[in-house]
Parts: sequence; C-alpha cells; structure tokens
Amino acid sequence: MKASELLAQYAAGKRDFTGADLSEAYLEGANLSEVILDRANLSGAELRGINLSKASLVEADLNGANLTQANLTEANLTGVILDGAILEQAILDGANLHHADLTIAKLIGASASNAQLQEAKLKAVSLQEADLSHANLAKADLSQADLSQAELNEVNLNDTNLEGITLDEDKNLKT
Repeated sequence: MKASELLAQYAAGKRDFTGADLSEAYLEGANLSEVILDRANLSGAELRGINLSKASLVEADLNGANLTQANLTEANLTGVILDGAILEQAILDGANLHHADLTIAKLIGASASNAQLQEAKLKAVSLQEADLSHANLAKADLSQADLSQAELNEVNLNDTNLEGITLDEDKNLKT
C-alpha cells in the first residue's frame, strides 16, 4: 500500500489497516490518531512528527523507522519491533510497549512517563534526557542502556536487567 492511499482512505474515515505493507513509506507529519496498524510493516518508514496518539500498532514492524518527535501518547505498541528505530523527542506517555523490542533504538529526549514497558527489550538503547517517570519497566532488559540525565522518578524496575547501564554519578537506582 502506498502512503498516499493510506492517507486518502484515512481521510475518508477508514481506520483499520491491519497487516498493511508500508515499508519505507513517507508519512512525515501525518495525523493518524486512533489508526489500527496491527502487524503492519512500517520498517524504514519516515514518520517524523507523525500523530499516532491512541493508535494500535500491536506486533507492527517499525525496524529502523524514524519517529523523531512523533506523538504516540496512549498508543498500543504491544510486541512492536522498534529495533534500531529513532524516537528522539517522541512522546510515548501512557503508551503500552509490553514485550516491545527497542534494541539499540534512540529515545534521546523522549517522554515515556507512565509507559508500560514490562518485559521490553531495551538492550543498548539510548535514553539520554528521556522522561521515564512512573514507567513500568518490570522484567525489561535494559542491559548496556544509556540513561544519562534521564528522569527516573518512581520507575518500576522489579526484576529488570540493569547490567552495564550508564547513569549519572548522582543517580542511585532502586529495584
């Protein structure tokens, strides 16, 4: 499916694009609030500044996608693949990222307060200056992650793998 087709159908009221192939699609700045893209292929897509608030992207493939400054507030990203994705300054507040794969993703300056990241793969992720306050990271893999200058107020880190993480010298994580 071409990006232009998706945008035209969305504008006409269609919301369910389950399984759509939008790899390498250019959707920068699009408003796709409440869209359903479950199991869709958006690998390598240009999604800078996109509005996906309250969208459903369950088990979608966003491997290597650019979601810089994207709005994913309260989105359902359960089992999503964001391996190597760029989410710098993205808004993920209240998003469900349970079982998500964010290995080596860049979330520099992202806001993920109240996000559900249980059992997520965050290995070698860049979370510098990110806001993770009140996030649930129980049983997540944060090994080798960079959390420099990240806001970690009241984060749930029960059974989280914190091996080799980078923190500010004055931070003390309690699990």
